Amino acid sequence: MTAQLGPLPEPDRDYAHEMKWDGVRALAYVDGGRLRLISRNARDITEAYPEIAGLAGAVGGNDAVLDGEIVAFDEQGRPSFEALQPRMHQRNPARIAQLAAAVPVTYLLFDVLHVNTAPAIAMPYSARRGLLDEIVRKGAHWDIPPYFRNGGAHVLAESRRLGLEGVVAKRLTSPYRPGRRSPDWVKVKNVRTQEVVVCGWKAGEGRRTGTIGSLLLGVHDERGRLRYAGSVGTGFTEAALRRIAERLAPLARRTPPFDEEPSREDARGAHWVEPLLVGEVQYAEWTGEHRLRHPSWRGFREDKNPEDVMREQ
Repeated sequence: MTAQLGPLPEPDRDYAHEMKWDGVRALAYVDGGRLRLISRNARDITEAYPEIAGLAGAVGGNDAVLDGEIVAFDEQGRPSFEALQPRMHQRNPARIAQLAAAVPVTYLLFDVLHVNTAPAIAMPYSARRGLLDEIVRKGAHWDIPPYFRNGGAHVLAESRRLGLEGVVAKRLTSPYRPGRRSPDWVKVKNVRTQEVVVCGWKAGEGRRTGTIGSLLLGVHDERGRLRYAGSVGTGFTEAALRRIAERLAPLARRTPPFDEEPSREDARGAHWVEPLLVGEVQYAEWTGEHRLRHPSWRGFREDKNPEDVMREQ
């Protein structure tokens, strides 16, 4: 179940408010004392986060399906999507062990879908949260953050003060709707972010000569057409640019991948790639020409499929 973007819903008393965590969404399947972590795009990501394995022994001997967000924290204790980036695509056991020691993650649980033979998705949100608190014992690398009834404006203001991404308002009576983006869950952001499909790149100039200067982006419209959404040239470290170049090299193609041809100016000097990689940018606004204004690169989204990348309204 995913949330719609919007303002704080009313009436306030009908909703609980959770902090919005800047990480990777994952379902946890505990079965026979073993844990599997599955991403939003149905990939098994268990081996990437070995420090969460102990959760299997912290559910009171039950089999369960849990929902939450995998988060890495910076030195100030704030969620850091940048810190999480090296963990997301890593599958080498030795490197994973090094990263788990250097950049440990925490699995922040906020829902339960199933316990033993009993599905919980039809239960109201408030009852599921009670069940979650009842069956899960908190550990060093998993936790159940609080939620807040009433006072949504205060919770949102507090999230802004703490430097968090925003809040998610959830209707107290709402069931869990698998696979649905439902108005029963509303995400209210302090900053604007947009998932994007990487469709090409342009060479850098000056100090970026010989490497990537900007990435060319695409987003699907309401009819499912992949449309050019502008370019992003900020938010990269030199190391990130090297990694991006390595990932784009085998995806090269001769023609633009969009359903509508970009303008001659947009296409000048472009190196096109197969639209297989998903990233995320922070931006100021959308222009009237369907372009992202002042985007800044945040990183790849290994947990998202290109065909699911839509413009958030």
